[in-house]
Amino acid sequence: MKNYCNVTDPGMEDKANGSVDTKSPVENGQLPDPANWGVADVVNYFKATGFEEQATAFQDQEIDGKSLLLMTRNDVLTGLSIKLGPALKIYEYHVKPLQTQHLKSNAS
Repeated sequence: MKNYCNVTDPGMEDKANGSVDTKSPVENGQLPDPANWGVADVVNYFKATGFEEQATAFQDQEIDGKSLLLMTRNDVLTGLSIKLGPALKIYEYHVKPLQTQHLKSNAS
């Protein structure tokens, strides 16, 4: 099981404004490569980041880390059958940054 700690994202609103706190799995001070995540890791990541209800969509669609890294904005907005607001936040604040991190770490 991955260790979770708080990571503050200045682009995220607080819960009083309708958004969620941001938490990320951290190993040795860095996020682990999502390409190595199983379905349960993806589900646990989204539960830990405040998307408890939406995390089940990733389970239902059997989205593992490799699949997560291949997802487009349209996949998240329409393919997971979740409400638009949470889907936008999931893509912009989580999926896209995880994809960027993966590309940077594999470019070196």
